[in-house]
Amino acid sequence: MTLPYEAVPARRTLQVASADGTRIHVEEFGRTDGPTVVLAHGWTCSILFWAPVVRLLSSDFRVIAYDQRGHGRSAAPLTRKGYSTGVLADDLEAVLEATLREGERAVLAGHSMGGMTIMAASGRAAVRSRTSAVLLASTGSGRLLGMTEVLPPRFSPRWLRRVFHRQLLTSRLPLGPVTPMSRAAFAYGVLGTAPTREQAAFTARIVQACKARQRASWGRVLAVLDLDAEIAAVDAPTAVLVGTHDKLTPKVHSRGIAAALPRCVGLTELPGLGHMTPIEDPAAVASVIRSLAADEAAPLPVADSDGGAGQGDPLAEEKSA
Repeated sequence: MTLPYEAVPARRTLQVASADGTRIHVEEFGRTDGPTVVLAHGWTCSILFWAPVVRLLSSDFRVIAYDQRGHGRSAAPLTRKGYSTGVLADDLEAVLEATLREGERAVLAGHSMGGMTIMAASGRAAVRSRTSAVLLASTGSGRLLGMTEVLPPRFSPRWLRRVFHRQLLTSRLPLGPVTPMSRAAFAYGVLGTAPTREQAAFTARIVQACKARQRASWGRVLAVLDLDAEIAAVDAPTAVLVGTHDKLTPKVHSRGIAAALPRCVGLTELPGLGHMTPIEDPAAVASVIRSLAADEAAPLPVADSDGGAGQGDPLAEEKSA
């Protein structure tokens, strides 16, 4: 029996060179002829983070996922200039150019820093022309230090929360092995009100695999994040999703983004969930992606006369269910 938190074997892997030469590790899953979805993960995560969602989508979609630079199997920048939202946008642009066919557009789904990546790239013609729709999941566009709630607002003044959250983002201290205590700490910080043991263990496994230097370097970028002006350039139909108990990017961020988007097609708030929504409720995330694809991307192929892959319209069936 396959567990949802096991890695999904890739159908194809490739290395893509970004604008500054940094090598980005990319994996492709699912169909070769289905609508394409491109997944961008968040801070301290990797392609593995998306495994529960990939497993739900791969029967109907061509799914592209990549490791952000300094994460997973992508190369780490050699200098501090290699850490910025601009280079994240470079990486996304390079991945789209390398994986999408001529004239093809994809649904872009970004979680946390992945959503920030999409916002940072939204004004680029090469990205806009390849985007059919967007999902921004559990993300923010700025003011992260003052609005993060890992240290509860009711128990601490704003200045103390800013200091604590800056240290949380920028610390280079090693996280150590996965232990019951570390699982509990991650569950408190990034999961919702009732995480399972498996969700807590999977989260700890992913986050603790990120090297301390890269974790801290990207944390410094997030500490001064300011992408408010870029939201207006996200002109594809865009859905926003957040857990109501997200402490890292509380729902006030998602509500602000939804209000500022030119073409927001829905704000989904998942009761009781935390920051790791694709791990906590992959079915809800996959459902939003399916809806975006059904509305905006090319339809799924019609079944062959011999009853091969592509039978029926599972997207339409799901929407009407």
